[in-house]
Amino acid sequence: MKITESILPGVFIIEPHVFGDHRGWFMETYNESEFQKQGISLNFIQDNQSYSASKGTLRGLHYQINPKAQSKLVRCTKGSIFDVAVDIRKGSPNFGKWFGIDLSAENKKQLLIPKGFAHGFMTLVENVEVQYKCDELYAPECDGGILWNDPSIGIIWPIDVVPVLSSKDEHAPLLKEANLNFLF
Repeated sequence: MKITESILPGVFIIEPHVFGDHRGWFMETYNESEFQKQGISLNFIQDNQSYSASKGTLRGLHYQINPKAQSKLVRCTKGSIFDVAVDIRKGSPNFGKWFGIDLSAENKKQLLIPKGFAHGFMTLVENVEVQYKCDELYAPECDGGILWNDPSIGIIWPIDVVPVLSSKDEHAPLLKEANLNFLF
């Protein structure tokens, strides 16, 4: 397993080693001791999976505030997505900065997004499945969001389409108006 820190400190790209033969392939998607060697200590307690039928479906930007903030380990198991993390920790030198990466069933890469970062993704093809592990349970009272196209963040989404959005995501606040309680 190769673990590489992205341009945003604390956000990691995970590349599992894939072992293939005439039957297919095998890979380890999570290994606690490999994470700990990189100084990453998490206790995952919930797994989630989403399905998006349409290309251009955009989910996010989502986060949970303290005391129920979540770290997420995200992977795409069918199709492909552009996955994004945004630093939302007040006082961070990277506040409002984003990192994006293509995750796909083919490249098998994963993205580890720690607490204090918003997360979102756009589907690049039809019929996409995304799975992610969380280190905190879903808590609707701590649920937060930021508008996907907030100009102060300036995410460059990879496909130029009108995204398929939930009502919640369509009406999310700008970063400057969001309910944030993360400190750097």
